[in-house]
Amino acid sequence: MKIADFHQRLADLGAKPRHIGRIDRAWLHGWPLDTGTRHQQAQDFLPLSVREAMPQLSETVDSLVRLRSEHPAADGSARLLVELGDGQMVESVLLPRGGLCVSSQVGCAVGCVFCMTGKSGLLRQLGSAEIVAQVALARRFRPVKKVVFMGMGEPAHNLDNVLEAIDLLGGAGGIGHKNLVFSTVGDPRVFERLPQGQVKPALALSLHSTDAERRHRLLPRAPRIDPQELVERGETYARQTGYPIQYQWTLLAGINDSLEEMDGILRLLKGKYAVMNLIPYNSLEADEYRRPGGERIVELVRYLHSRGVLTKVRNSAGQDIDGGCGQLRARATQVEKIRPPRLR
Repeated sequence: MKIADFHQRLADLGAKPRHIGRIDRAWLHGWPLDTGTRHQQAQDFLPLSVREAMPQLSETVDSLVRLRSEHPAADGSARLLVELGDGQMVESVLLPRGGLCVSSQVGCAVGCVFCMTGKSGLLRQLGSAEIVAQVALARRFRPVKKVVFMGMGEPAHNLDNVLEAIDLLGGAGGIGHKNLVFSTVGDPRVFERLPQGQVKPALALSLHSTDAERRHRLLPRAPRIDPQELVERGETYARQTGYPIQYQWTLLAGINDSLEEMDGILRLLKGKYAVMNLIPYNSLEADEYRRPGGERIVELVRYLHSRGVLTKVRNSAGQDIDGGCGQLRARATQVEKIRPPRLR
């Protein structure tokens, strides 16, 4: 379901824009839809036709997403396995300090070789209402002040739904625009559409290599944009919005952790309005990829940082529970092949 569908349903019941806005705010904060204020009850601000339909409306939004299982981790994060109305599953992640990572697709078509989500391919898009419903669900557990579109899926491949969700979260959802982070492998449509929006999110670009051919091998179905051109487009957007670009770099031992690659990062990013996030790979048993050792990671950060590129290490949340993106869903799917699911 799209947000626009929900709004049209409310309008058909006689709700005016001010009523729809009140209902949106209640929904996105995880409250009952007819939540009033300290001095105002639902009957004081909602038309009778809307109040009478409220049980059915509440059932509709509650059916968009359901918590399948929760997996707390030692780092303060918690991965949520979320079931959609049709039984498909995605992952959301409660992050420390009020962050939430949401999914925009079931599966992904980019096929990044180091990503579990990409191994399943793209199964379907999420509607904009399903995307924001992940925020409403998460806010029942914790405050959410920042939403990053870094979960399952490539947001650029579901652009209309993601931008509709961003507009609502940046308005009725009460989330600051720079605290909405759109992550992409670099689809050209992103650089056309994001500057046109009323809400302009921060941008995270998946780089992973400064060598065009190596990047293509790692991200086989990403647009063939040269890394230098990708950075130039990112820099233009950063200057337009006033938010630095976050460049994502999954560290793979022996593949993209060489001095040659680090010098490539310096060549592309030095002097740019940018932050480099080095993300050590979340290794699994029987996996052909490995994360570099701790000392090597520290060396890389120091090398880049001391030469003028702001660099941070961003460990994937939930590593102690084998909860890298797509891993919970993959395990749950395997279990379902053996026994029927037990809903929570």
